[in-house]
Amino acid sequence: MVWSKYIQPRLISLACSGKPFRIQRTKIVPLAMGNVLEIGLGSGHNLPYYNLDKVDKITGVEPSEEMQKLAVNRIINMELDVNLITSDAADIPIDDNSIDTIVCTYTLCTVSRPLEVLQEMKRVLKKGGKFLFSEHGQSPEINIRRFQKKIEPIWKILADGCHLTRDIKDLLDESGFIIDSLETMYLPKTPRFVGYNYWGSAISIS
Repeated sequence: MVWSKYIQPRLISLACSGKPFRIQRTKIVPLAMGNVLEIGLGSGHNLPYYNLDKVDKITGVEPSEEMQKLAVNRIINMELDVNLITSDAADIPIDDNSIDTIVCTYTLCTVSRPLEVLQEMKRVLKKGGKFLFSEHGQSPEINIRRFQKKIEPIWKILADGCHLTRDIKDLLDESGFIIDSLETMYLPKTPRFVGYNYWGSAISIS
């Protein structure tokens, strides 16, 4: 209980604050505009990177109240309305077709039902709205994939359900999102089994 409620959230927040992850956030978060929904707001690492001239409002979905507490200091320093929702990302209490941009960073690895989460994103996203993402996942190298599969059961326990073997492109394709930009690489100074990164944007046409 102490581990999962108090220690694990802080360790995860610290791990996601490293320079390689910060650089990845600068590549997608400033592209958000209008009414923004962030899936897995966590401790608020993305908040400093939003372009406030383009964003009207940010709604952050985060199931962990401990993570929300860590985000408070960043939120109170924002010159923008930031609203937190304590909810599972597969069941978001937001109206259909009401969001201009969805931002999701290092979250699809952790959610228990990724396809349901992506379908829920499509439901709330306006037709033609943007889904901006940066995620780690399955490596294209067979030896790295084998290691990912081997260590994943232990890694999920240590990292709050984080999966190492999810293919982000396949998930987006299967969910019906249309990918209009996708780049991949191993993050520098990051172990390869956890450092293969997918980032870019997709749109919903339904």
